[in-house]
Amino acid sequence: MATFGVLISNRSFFPDHLVLTAREQLLSSLAAQGHRVITLSTEDTNMGETMTYEEAVKCAKLFRDHSEEIDGVIIALPNFGEEAGIADAMRMSRLDCPILIQASDDDFDKLQLENRRDAFCGKLSLCNNLYQYGIKYTLTRRHTCAILSDEFKADVDFFARVCTVVKALKTARIGQIGARVTPFRTVRYSEKLLQASGITVETEDFSEILADANQMNDRARIDAKVAEIRAYGNVAPCGTQEKLERQAKLILAVEDWMAAHRCTASAIQCWDSVEANYGCAMCLGMSMMGEKGRPSACETDVMGAVSMLALLNASGVPPIYQDWNNNYKDEPDKCINVHCSNYPACAFEEKPEIANLDILATTLGADVSFGALKGRVRPSKMTYLKLSTDDRRGVVKGYLGEGRFADDPLPTFGGVAVCEVENLNGLMRHLTKNGYEHHVALTQAECADVLEEALTNYMGWEIYRHS
Repeated sequence: MATFGVLISNRSFFPDHLVLTAREQLLSSLAAQGHRVITLSTEDTNMGETMTYEEAVKCAKLFRDHSEEIDGVIIALPNFGEEAGIADAMRMSRLDCPILIQASDDDFDKLQLENRRDAFCGKLSLCNNLYQYGIKYTLTRRHTCAILSDEFKADVDFFARVCTVVKALKTARIGQIGARVTPFRTVRYSEKLLQASGITVETEDFSEILADANQMNDRARIDAKVAEIRAYGNVAPCGTQEKLERQAKLILAVEDWMAAHRCTASAIQCWDSVEANYGCAMCLGMSMMGEKGRPSACETDVMGAVSMLALLNASGVPPIYQDWNNNYKDEPDKCINVHCSNYPACAFEEKPEIANLDILATTLGADVSFGALKGRVRPSKMTYLKLSTDDRRGVVKGYLGEGRFADDPLPTFGGVAVCEVENLNGLMRHLTKNGYEHHVALTQAECADVLEEALTNYMGWEIYRHS
């Protein structure tokens, strides 16, 4: 749940009871939804409102003092409100977080002086002022709505998820372990463009991780991780005790590095250095981190890791990382998505098999390729997202949309899925014409609306919404 700064506005020649009632309703409703609130008390200002400049100063100081805690701000207009006071409070607070604007609707039979609101009009004035200051905000689905309505509760839920995505991205620390996979120029990106959006990339040479893994000698930790692996999936006969311990040491080394650098997601050079120099695949460790809420993208695709992090925080469901890989028969809106795979165990129809890489093992060798997850992604709703840095234009861009993981027959191997997307050919044309990578991040939930609001409005990125 989120922590919201709450600002109740007022205009003095409207009835006071509307402000008091709105404040009580909003605070109780947010508490019932599990959210924490930071707001002026009725002792700080008249009715806990923000109207005058002096009250705006108090509100701004309160929000600044709690800036590390506040995920977003909810502004309530129980009547027309005082737009200057609100704009001043937000400007002086210096908060860099999403803002939701709620305006209460008038009852048709209560338009007399003692109950009149005019918030319908006041919302226009407020948004005009915020726009002038360059302050970004989110609107409720209806222009005006009642605080206790189910509709506004849904708006708050939506807004909370937007706040979660924005905060996660603006404080993100992505671990890049290993150099770019040499053949894949597709995964190149601009670290500087990410930093401008608040996203830090911490890099580590893979040799350092492998050295830590080779030196790992904590028997209790190794044995515990082996037991965790055995419980995580069905270990194929090729998964000997020696190979399981080798996996355990590598996973522990990566987890330790991630924790030491406070990374929230990672992109790892999964071939071929780890196979050639250590003797196993990386997929299993990436999957297990993803299952625990630390998504990891294959083939050192840092922008893929950012995409996965956004999906995770928008949906609450551990994301998947795949290739747009094959046509599905002659069905234009279906395709086959594949990877080795790093998918979290919860994504599969059944408990995944832990075995050797398939295609890569043909050149790297089966003896150094243990650690891939195999199985089929369970049928479900689906949201896809891929972010990219367009270095030619100096922008972060991306595409997103919704579809489904289908249950059509699929006679192939690896981590596999049939994806159904309306106008799939149109999507592929957009990707190819705009230079996108072959990778895509997906989650088993619908959250495109949340992502569109968070990424376009608050991150300022260029996002194509496919439909």
